[in-house]
Amino acid sequence: MIRVGILGDIGSGKSFIAKKFGYPVFNADEEVIKLYKKNKKVFNKLKKSLPNYIISFPISKSEITKAILSDNKNLKKIIEIVHLEVRKKMNLFLKRNKYKKIVILDIPLLLENKLNKKKDILIFVNSNQSEVLKKLRKRKNFNKKLHKKFKNIQFSLDYKKKKSHFVIKNNFTQKKVLKDIKSILNKIH
Repeated sequence: MIRVGILGDIGSGKSFIAKKFGYPVFNADEEVIKLYKKNKKVFNKLKKSLPNYIISFPISKSEITKAILSDNKNLKKIIEIVHLEVRKKMNLFLKRNKYKKIVILDIPLLLENKLNKKKDILIFVNSNQSEVLKKLRKRKNFNKKLHKKFKNIQFSLDYKKKKSHFVIKNNFTQKKVLKDIKSILNKIH
């Protein structure tokens, strides 16, 4: 099985590109949303760790946002609890797809949380920063302060780009992206 990790900035189109490969995708952001909505164990751990912020189940995004913005230590607490569960979900995904030729890992903190392996193929999604910001601002619930906190815990884009085997220039048009993906797949098969 070839593991392909998608790297890039927040809002650069990593999930869009991950889906276009046509192979099973592990999307960490989607898994986190499911954990907040469905996992009572995660709720209890977060409630115990952040009793002033995490009140109701399912956990609302506003409770998480409030916790992160009010104290720098809270993001670290959340990450410690949530990422352990995301790692378990990723391992289940890999086990379920062990006979697939390729799997795609769409995990924002792939390198930061050491979820990648030496043999992984890393692809950096390069997007125009002003386009990315424009797209982010259009998102419902976009919060500039929250965005900055998440950017601060990530490795620099230059570092991610250097670590990558391939770069896809995402100009947010499907035709160009599909051409780049096809080219990469031909090289890694």
